Amino acid sequence: MLDCLLKNAEVYVEGEFQKVALGIRDGKIASITTEENAPEAEKVLDLTGEYVIPGAIDTHMHVRDPGHIERGNFYTETLAAAAGGVTTIMEHPISIPPQYTVEILENRIKRAEEQCVVDFCFYGAAGGEYPEEITKIAADGRIVAFKTFLHAAPEGREQEFKGLTMADDAQLLVGMQELAKTGLICAFHAEDNDLITYFAKKFQEEGRTGGRDHSLSRPVITEVVSVERVLRFAKETGARVEIAHVSTPQAMELIKKAKADGVDVYAETCPHYLFLNEDDLEKFGPFAKCNPPLRPQELVDGLWKYVLDGTVDYIGSDHSPFLYEEKARGIDNIFKAVAGFPGVDLRLPLMLDAVAEGKLSLEKVVELLCVNPARIFGIYPQKGTIQIGADADLAVFHFGESTVVDKEKNYSHAKDIAIPYDGRTLKVKLTHTILRGRELMKDGVVDESAKAYGRLVTPVR
Repeated sequence: MLDCLLKNAEVYVEGEFQKVALGIRDGKIASITTEENAPEAEKVLDLTGEYVIPGAIDTHMHVRDPGHIERGNFYTETLAAAAGGVTTIMEHPISIPPQYTVEILENRIKRAEEQCVVDFCFYGAAGGEYPEEITKIAADGRIVAFKTFLHAAPEGREQEFKGLTMADDAQLLVGMQELAKTGLICAFHAEDNDLITYFAKKFQEEGRTGGRDHSLSRPVITEVVSVERVLRFAKETGARVEIAHVSTPQAMELIKKAKADGVDVYAETCPHYLFLNEDDLEKFGPFAKCNPPLRPQELVDGLWKYVLDGTVDYIGSDHSPFLYEEKARGIDNIFKAVAGFPGVDLRLPLMLDAVAEGKLSLEKVVELLCVNPARIFGIYPQKGTIQIGADADLAVFHFGESTVVDKEKNYSHAKDIAIPYDGRTLKVKLTHTILRGRELMKDGVVDESAKAYGRLVTPVR
């Protein structure tokens, strides 16, 4: 007998939506049949009018535990993930310290196992300070990828970025040579350190400290020249690379050409670069500050082209929890605020709203948020698919009812800064998040007793 049977929904199977009955047993997909041929089940969910897709995988999420648990911990931030149809997170290191050694990674895994509501993967930190640790942590086998920054640690946050930066060409070359030995992808935060440092200083000296000035101080060239460097070094060393949170079509075009030239490169962008723009920086000030910055609408429109043509491989939230006061100190000077805001709960709903608006197909959303992340990072077919034997990770939704974003209902500890989307109406309603057969969320309410239900997911190599 099945534990649960989902019937009468449109289910994403083998690249298309089919009207099938989906059976779950022992946390796995056990049957995919017609309703007439479905086995008996202890529990039946009639999902008439709904769509069922694989649970979403967030390729880019920050949790501040340990070091800054006042900003959010693995429990609060994965509650938010479950609310947004996410069943697996991939955590990017910015903690105290980042996981640039096996010992640090071990500690972070333990903390996550004690708290996570959803399943989780870890990126390792790759830094020019400790290149000898790169192959060691890769050999451990418990990370899916690496992350590094091409700029120095922000002032006052040096410990959060220890072992996590390659701020000059020598560090970049040596680091990428080590990365190439691992076969793992390294995600690069690609902004030119010299340029962004120069412009930040210049703008403040000139008194140009308003919201829009953050975008103007990080012009397109700061991303483009950095992406060019990474792609050049990747071709030279054979390292596999990801350009994280790409914000400009100019950088996307470089990536597209590099792919055609045989460079093993992957492109990620984020919802805020597709649904917000420079005007939101002016409107919300530090609460809309992120790095790279929000761009003018014409660049946003240009970025969509690369989402649709296959250049973008996946979309991560870049969920970044902070305290209200850490953002508010930038009200009079945008440069004094930290960069980033929460978003793991809205990544899937925003992309589904774009489907409702006719911007892209539902199949494309599944590819970008579910299938590609699982395949590229080596956790497929355990995750990212609905097939016999896969984990029963599912997100269920329908387009017949709208949802109004309300930050007060946000499960993230950083809900007070979740301002940019507050009040936005989305033409979709998420109704269920299911992880390994367990219903984590129903109609917007997350099962808070699911603390520690999440498990570490490691790549198949």
